[in-house]
Amino acid sequence: MKRITGIILGSIISLTTFAQTKQGNTYLFNYKNEKVRLEFCSADMFRVRVSKNGKFAPDEHLMQINYNWPNIPVKVSDSKSITSFSTGKIVVKVSKAPFGVSVYTVNGKLISADKIGITRDKDVVGSAKQLQPDEHFFGFGERMDFTDQRNKLLKLDVGRGKSRDNLLGAYNINEANYCPVPFFMSTRGYGVFLHNSSATEWDMGNTSNNTYSFKAADGELDYYFVYGPSFPSILNSYLSITGKSPLLSRFAFGLHMGTYSGGTWGHEELTSDKYVVALGRKMREMGIPVDILILDSTWRLFGENGGKGATTFEWRETFKNPKSMFDSLYAMNFKMVGLHIRPRFDNSKNLHLLDQARAKGFTYPEKDNPGEFVNVFDQNAVNWWWDNGVMKVASLGAKFLKTDEGSAFGALANESEKVGPTGKVVSQLHNVFPIAYAKAPFLKFQEYNGMRGLNQTREGYAGIQRYPYIFAGDWPSEWQYFAPVIKAGINIGLSGVGYWAHCMGGFEHPADPELYMRWVQFGMFSPVAMVFGMDHPGYKEPWNYGAGALANFKKYDDLRYRLIPYIYSNAYTQYQTGMPLMRALVLEHQDDTNTYDVGDEYMFGNSFLVAPVTVKGAQTRTVYLPEGTWFNYWTGEKYTGKQYIHILTPMDQLPLFVKGDAIIPMQNARRYMDEKPVDEITLDIFPYKSSQFQLYEDDGTSLKYQQGESSITNITTVSSNESLAVNIASPVGKFIPTSHTYLTKIHWNNGNAPSSITENNEGLKKAGSAEDLQTKAGWYYDKANNLLWIKTIHSNRAVINLVVK
Repeated sequence: MKRITGIILGSIISLTTFAQTKQGNTYLFNYKNEKVRLEFCSADMFRVRVSKNGKFAPDEHLMQINYNWPNIPVKVSDSKSITSFSTGKIVVKVSKAPFGVSVYTVNGKLISADKIGITRDKDVVGSAKQLQPDEHFFGFGERMDFTDQRNKLLKLDVGRGKSRDNLLGAYNINEANYCPVPFFMSTRGYGVFLHNSSATEWDMGNTSNNTYSFKAADGELDYYFVYGPSFPSILNSYLSITGKSPLLSRFAFGLHMGTYSGGTWGHEELTSDKYVVALGRKMREMGIPVDILILDSTWRLFGENGGKGATTFEWRETFKNPKSMFDSLYAMNFKMVGLHIRPRFDNSKNLHLLDQARAKGFTYPEKDNPGEFVNVFDQNAVNWWWDNGVMKVASLGAKFLKTDEGSAFGALANESEKVGPTGKVVSQLHNVFPIAYAKAPFLKFQEYNGMRGLNQTREGYAGIQRYPYIFAGDWPSEWQYFAPVIKAGINIGLSGVGYWAHCMGGFEHPADPELYMRWVQFGMFSPVAMVFGMDHPGYKEPWNYGAGALANFKKYDDLRYRLIPYIYSNAYTQYQTGMPLMRALVLEHQDDTNTYDVGDEYMFGNSFLVAPVTVKGAQTRTVYLPEGTWFNYWTGEKYTGKQYIHILTPMDQLPLFVKGDAIIPMQNARRYMDEKPVDEITLDIFPYKSSQFQLYEDDGTSLKYQQGESSITNITTVSSNESLAVNIASPVGKFIPTSHTYLTKIHWNNGNAPSSITENNEGLKKAGSAEDLQTKAGWYYDKANNLLWIKTIHSNRAVINLVVK
């Protein structure tokens, strides 16, 4: 490995002096003119900080939100060459000459060890560690290149490809860096979070097969070491530092639809408020479920100074009555309508907000002018921006923003030749600007609307998951970009960002109808479902790509809305534990090397395995099923896991598999989230031994869930060759759900109809058909499809015990 020239810190001070510098959970070492801090955050997580001038940076609250850790009992022992710290979970050994940190299990197994504890070359600071032969790395943010990053060289700095040739620049999946996250998890059972906002470089064995290293262009060496040993545990601990994703409003798990209002760039004269209302009405009339609408950039006049790269908050003249537009959409039961902005303020014909902001010192200064970026690092500037800019649209009906172009702060913007602020401080703020930029309207709108906040953004960094979702960027509607976008969603989930979307069918260029269909199938099984495109005049509106594409869109949109109880319950799990809705196979199978390179399959929640078709004209595809028992969702065919299977892939069929033990709660079909009460929950059950699902319910919109205003219904099954027991508890918690019965859809593979079915020890009557169960309790066995339908007598107000024999 190439050695980084610089200072390697010297020997540790004596234990006596060391004990005198203990501050709570923190142990402070003096090394000549420098200081090193070792802070224990929990029994399996610690922080290492190094300061070359003896001063440590103050706490920041964009990447990290938690600095308060409980007292951790640590046993300290000292020898001539090593000081050891034991927490009961791990043993941390600090070598004195040369300085280095090694981590062991309490049983003495090596977890991680430094090669060079601290490296320095002028402002660049880093660390080099031993790379074990069986070690593989996952995370690093929204990467489109690989899932397993062993032997790779990664450069993390918010932005996109630099070449002005889009094919080599903006569309370069190797350089795509919309949301890098300086965090990884190792299959050795630990993770590292580099708490530094500067550009970073990670050599994960690219230079040497026995060493990996990371370094930051500036700032402190400041990193957290997290022991799991499981990936879910590591991810949960990492998110205890940077914060977990909030729970979105229930309707936000429905469809988000973006629109250029009839005219993308070059066609701005075609835009109108009437187009937007007509679009909303057409979705309703065609029975295509949708809840959220986003008006992209052409709703407003472009700026006098920044052009398309700026925001004026002045409506384009073709929008005759924006308030009436909002009122009409909300009358059609759209829950939220949002507007696209960019971070540069600008003047327009009537509003001169840039001049006003500059006069008050609320723009971030640039080299030769007062600047154009709203200073989102200054709360006074944010307040003024909200009161004088955003409120001009919020007062009419806008309920959230799409904060686009967050990478333009301190870098070249997409739509102009401007670079913006420059300098040492700006380079350290560049990566966290997208967080501050998303945070400001998220919190302001959350308070103003009186409901859970929403914000969509393209760029992010560690901590962006709190504000609360990103989308994958402006990838063209071409097959070559489809699979990399899937990989981006897999990697971002491994990096702690739970809510993620992409433009179904691609963003730029007209879409091949087949690509559009396949991409929509994937989109409806993504954490946030969003359809949007700038191809004129198609705009990714489903009726513009043929009858087959329209039918496919409605099929999977309907299915997503029916799956909301399942999705919402898994989103609550994500809020509690950090387990993302879109889960890499390796996340729960880190010892299965077959999962390491899987970048086109993922788990959606705890039960679905999704394997999108990414090859044009493909009639089949190979799917890897991890260990366990699996069922084809469409056919019920049973498979044993830890093997590759080859399946047919009809055009209208997304390859879906469910775990053998899955309980999938579903609601009835609807055109928008609260069109009708949920008076019946269908439980789609794939029996295998025993299983459990916790159905989560709350009011769906308020922040009361954070104070425990919710309920959990525990559903279990126990199956054998002779019988199946389904137990549905009554809801537990402060929130009282609406009353509903249950309809079970049991994949009954015994080959014979049940001899008896009881509910709470009372016999249920056999119905003449499955349709009969729509109006009365009973059961029906569909032998042709091996489905056993049971409609309960009791509602969720009671405990329900079903026994099938």
